[in-house]
Amino acid sequence: MSKLAYSLTLALAAAGVYGLIAYAQTAKADPVKVDPKHYKVELENDNVRVLRVHYEPGEKSVMHYHPRSVAVFLTDGNARMTLPDGKSLDNPGKAGAVSWADAGSHLPQNVGSKALDVIVVELKK
Repeated sequence: MSKLAYSLTLALAAAGVYGLIAYAQTAKADPVKVDPKHYKVELENDNVRVLRVHYEPGEKSVMHYHPRSVAVFLTDGNARMTLPDGKSLDNPGKAGAVSWADAGSHLPQNVGSKALDVIVVELKK
């Protein structure tokens, strides 16, 4: 193997490792830190963190992580959650609807035609 081919192989391998590390960090990222446009802390104590979430139609976030949580839809809407494995799930909700989510990472997008507002209560214990 030539020096150029060897160097290129090492560079590509390093880029792949760096990409995996960056992806892992993003997948476990705090939504308030990586997407403050859409996530605002309303209350936080030793037991819970309450987030106000707002997306205009078509807006999407970045991959981030939530611990076990309860979501309360403030408006009717339809969010699409893309999971770390690339699969996506549509999550329609009506104003007042409440849903439970186990801990995990996702990338949400408002696929509805109206603004989407949700309160997320993250459990700390």
